[in-house]
Amino acid sequence: MSADQTPRNDRIGIDRRTFLQAGAAAIAASGAGSAVASPMPAPRAAEPLPTRTLGKTGVELTMLDAGTWRAPGLDRLLRVLYSQGVRVIDTAKSYGSEPAIGRWLQQMPEVRKEIFLVTKDHPREPKDLLRSVDERLADLKTDYLDLYFVHGLGGTEVDWPKSKEFKEAAEALKKSGKVKFVGFSTHDATRAQQIMNAAEGGFVDAIMLQFTPWLERDDPLNRALDACFEKGIGLISMKQVAGTFSGWDQPGIDPLGEARDRVGVLAEKGFTPYQGLLQAIWSDERITTTCVSMRNTDQIRENVAAVLDYGASGPLTLSQIHQLRDACRSHGMTLCADCDGRCSRAAGTAAPLGDLTRYLTYHEHHGYKSEARRLYAELSDAQRDWRGADLLAARHACPNGLDFTKLLPKVDDLLA
Repeated sequence: MSADQTPRNDRIGIDRRTFLQAGAAAIAASGAGSAVASPMPAPRAAEPLPTRTLGKTGVELTMLDAGTWRAPGLDRLLRVLYSQGVRVIDTAKSYGSEPAIGRWLQQMPEVRKEIFLVTKDHPREPKDLLRSVDERLADLKTDYLDLYFVHGLGGTEVDWPKSKEFKEAAEALKKSGKVKFVGFSTHDATRAQQIMNAAEGGFVDAIMLQFTPWLERDDPLNRALDACFEKGIGLISMKQVAGTFSGWDQPGIDPLGEARDRVGVLAEKGFTPYQGLLQAIWSDERITTTCVSMRNTDQIRENVAAVLDYGASGPLTLSQIHQLRDACRSHGMTLCADCDGRCSRAAGTAAPLGDLTRYLTYHEHHGYKSEARRLYAELSDAQRDWRGADLLAARHACPNGLDFTKLLPKVDDLLA
């Protein structure tokens, strides 16, 4: 798809002035969450943000999807997100945020029918999906899920999306009324094949994937996304943020400002590269919504401003997306959303270099320090041992040119 093409199903909900007025009122009114599940008035909500249709499901989702994580103040942030027009709430068993969402739904039961609730878990086999869903429903204090994802489909499960077992389990879940739609999330190196298999299987409703807005036209992942889009499988972007830019923690250095100034459209709007990345992703009509972790009200404001501006201004051009790509790469990204394992193969190592730098990004950029350490600890000794690898070859092979010689020692220092 050309980035100059206007995506289908865009709808602007509120203008920026209305957003700012509603935001000030909501933030002033929001207090700390209570563990007592007593009903309370819902906040005065803005109209939903611009929406797109989730594939053949026919459901309209706000183009901004709130990824949640256990953290102090999450109860308050959920109310602020809702008041700003965000209507897709994403969680998972491992995120630890389900109890807070459950409290919110008990305190404001009228909100449940207004949001699209997504959670994830990773059962060992497809037949375990129903038990997993029952556990998620109990923690979320609701009697149905809008979308259930098998969490982080791995390389040994590449055939699940077209397997008879997964299809039967998904159909049973939907027939039970406990889940409306079923799919999987993935940032595995084999995700291009997983996603192509989903298109072949034809029963998956939606996929959440690690994504970059500057995929090469002939990239296997790009072809797989085309196949799913044509089959009406909804596509949700995640892990698209490039991570912490080099120099962010050094006095007198403003890598975000420098990257912004290299992209004319961002400089004109006063947007950050992260806001630009969101707009670049929305410029791809195949992507329904973008899941973003927003840990404070400033991040909520920035991301809402980005989607409102997109609704008013439309997609970025291909030239603007390439300017953004070059600016991000020049400032030392820590996460390669294109990663398909080619860096490790070029380096001659069993260590998954893309995963190691992704965990570093979780720790340094997303603030998921305990999760980053947990994922690192689950790796085998051989997977953690990158020493002896040809890191220069890995950098040349990496689509985004990650500087592994700088990043991997930080992985050892912070996660080991």
